[in-house]
Amino acid sequence: MSVPAANMYDYAAIQQQATALLSEERFSEAEALLRQVLASGSGPIPLWRQLVFAMRPQGKVDESRHILEMIVRTIPGNMGARFDLSEILLSQGEFARGWREYRFRYKMEHTAMIGRHVQSPRWEGQSIKGKTLLIHDEQGYGDTFQFLRMVAWARERSGARVVLEVNADSYALAKRCAGYDDIIRLGTLPPAFDFHCELMSLPLAMGLQLSDLPGSTHYLSADPARVEKWRARLAALPRPLVGLVWAGRPTHTNDARRSLTLSDLAPLAQEGITFLALQKGPAAEQAAAPPAGMSMVSLSDEIRDFDDTAAILTLLDVLVSVDSSPIHLAGALGCPAWVMLPFVPDWRWLLEREDTPWYPSVRLFRQPARGAWGPLLQSVSAALGKLRDGAA
Repeated sequence: MSVPAANMYDYAAIQQQATALLSEERFSEAEALLRQVLASGSGPIPLWRQLVFAMRPQGKVDESRHILEMIVRTIPGNMGARFDLSEILLSQGEFARGWREYRFRYKMEHTAMIGRHVQSPRWEGQSIKGKTLLIHDEQGYGDTFQFLRMVAWARERSGARVVLEVNADSYALAKRCAGYDDIIRLGTLPPAFDFHCELMSLPLAMGLQLSDLPGSTHYLSADPARVEKWRARLAALPRPLVGLVWAGRPTHTNDARRSLTLSDLAPLAQEGITFLALQKGPAAEQAAAPPAGMSMVSLSDEIRDFDDTAAILTLLDVLVSVDSSPIHLAGALGCPAWVMLPFVPDWRWLLEREDTPWYPSVRLFRQPARGAWGPLLQSVSAALGKLRDGAA
């Protein structure tokens, strides 16, 4: 059957129908609908964007990239497409172009208001010896932990006096990180500065490539006093000690695909392992009813801040977690951690590999298909069995 001419379609109706399918995560049906309409290679940009939304969750990364590149060529001012393209490029390890597109993250309609508006120029990687550079964090805690490694590199490259501004919850950890001349909490009036740079704009400014990673390792450290406190707290528990985090921040845009419930982790339960619940937030209460056969001690109510979490991580045999800030903290500390990733993960975990250049101590477990947590959890369970047998 021949495809109708493009002008025979009611684009508004097709877009509405595709929107409904996408909202129900019926991605293959949405893709089939949109492919028929766009088969001629022409059609409204919003429908091409919807085709990307339908294909990318199915793991069709290359095709999604080609469409986004077409959109960006056609409408360079489409900031949403540029940002989506940046995430695909970064996930494919194409850092040079990926970082360039990633700079548009605060140019979209829904992000423009949360960007930091600074009158001083943004540092672009040049020498500014004798000047003061304000480096400020942004977005989530995991982002802060991941990119703090670059502060020392920026000071060396710029020759500037570096003032580091971080959120209050990360302040104590960041204070023990090298590379700044002064550190302040977010919300504090900074000293006079000549240039500024967001923490996650440092890769663009410095031309970060995959080959530059991991750079410094163990660039964060736990508070020795907290470590001793937690060493005493955990001393009587039989090893191996396995930390568990099963849910990320509920407001994260991809949380429904990356987070689990504690009951979902039932396949991990096995004799001879002590599981420590490190979960914070609303999901922490699930630790009161762990899966059958899972020997669990909940530390959630005892963890006051990231300094407590960092100290615990240094004492574990391994952390097993969904993609959330504790994984980044463990990696930055150089502590062993296994991250359970959805089929289409966040860009920083790259594609089709079990290791990460960002953190040598972190191992990746990936869903083999969309929503397929079962095979992943079986792999983690087998790895835990080996860990237990090795510790025996």
